[in-house]
Amino acid sequence: MTLLSLLDLVPVTMGSDVPTALARAADLAAHAERLGYHRYWIAEHHGMLGIASAATSVVLGHIGAATRTMRIGAGGIMLPNHAPLAIAEQFGTLAALFPGRVDLGLGRAPGSDGRVAQAMRRNLTGGPDQFPRDVMELQACFAGDERLGFTATPGAGADVPLWILGSSLYGAQLAAALGLPFAFASHFAPDALDEALAIYRRDFRPSAQLEQPYAMAGFNIFAADTREEAALIATSMQQSFVALRTGTPGRLPPPVAGYRETLPPQAQAMLANVLRASSIGTQEDVTRDMKAFIERTGVDEVIVNGMIYDQDARKRSFEIAMAAGREIGA
Repeated sequence: MTLLSLLDLVPVTMGSDVPTALARAADLAAHAERLGYHRYWIAEHHGMLGIASAATSVVLGHIGAATRTMRIGAGGIMLPNHAPLAIAEQFGTLAALFPGRVDLGLGRAPGSDGRVAQAMRRNLTGGPDQFPRDVMELQACFAGDERLGFTATPGAGADVPLWILGSSLYGAQLAAALGLPFAFASHFAPDALDEALAIYRRDFRPSAQLEQPYAMAGFNIFAADTREEAALIATSMQQSFVALRTGTPGRLPPPVAGYRETLPPQAQAMLANVLRASSIGTQEDVTRDMKAFIERTGVDEVIVNGMIYDQDARKRSFEIAMAAGREIGA
């Protein structure tokens, strides 16, 4: 049985603001819990006008208060931006507030450009190359390892499962070596998905947290009651990808009918590549596409994404996605 979870980048839409984005995130999380999604993750991004989840642990407190049973977590925290102790304290606090519900996914990308990364870290001496060491230091904080010479309070002894995130082979190798669950960002970087999963499963070493490999992969869904409506709502995220790739990121724009067909061939090819792990259509289409994705990858869990401008259309899309998941036994 493949579990279904939900990834929310807490988009700020054109004509709206951060308070509205945060209110919509809480509304969506409560909706996802009612629908039966297994977990609800948000991701750390910085310096982006269209994403309101920069203070990830703070936003998770907001999401936790809006839900009661669903797992919540970071997908993920960009650990090179932070001291491991600070993250242990933040997520130890979340675990105390929402016991048995908190996950901590860790990535090594900055979640921003170089200027913002330097502003976050003050210097770049503790960057991605030290990521494995930082992960192990964070593990030691949660374990209350006396060799650290201090105790993370809150943090030590907290029940916070760690995940390694990745969009390349590196994350798969590290997750396998540390015996941690692995989540692949195929919702925007699908190229290395199959190879990364193969490496992770081949090289996995059991750990105190996990006895056998456990893999999750991102999948975009833009679902509606008609294919025409689904195609329309998908254009907001398509516009955002084009804006990001051309150096002009901004707030999530409203949908534009026929948008993709107006693009030059290079932009159309770019979208076709980065959005390969996607389904656009009715419940029948989503059922077919998600089933094929699960059969191909063999993942234990699919985390669904969908940057949709209208809140009601977004909630309806995730509702259809769950109905499709139930059809295929997810």
